[in-house]
Amino acid sequence: MRTGLHTDGFGSNARAHMERALAHVREAYVAINEATKNVRTVHQLVDDLNRIQQAMDEFQRQQPKSIRI
Repeated sequence: MRTGLHTDGFGSNARAHMERALAHVREAYVAINEATKNVRTVHQLVDDLNRIQQAMDEFQRQQPKSIRI
C-alpha cells in the first residue's frame, strides 16, 4: 500500500482509498500489538477520518483563489 501511495496515474480518489486502507491497517496493528483499552473501533476511526477530510475541504474552500494574468 505504501508503494501505491507514491505511484502516479491512479488519481486522487484511489490515493484517498489507499490512505484510508493504510490507516485501517495501522489501527489494526495497534489493536493487536498494544495492550491498551484506548484503541478506536473501525467506526470511530472512520468518523475521525471523515472529520479530518471535512476540515481539509473547508480549509481549501476558504483559501483565496489565485488570479492568473
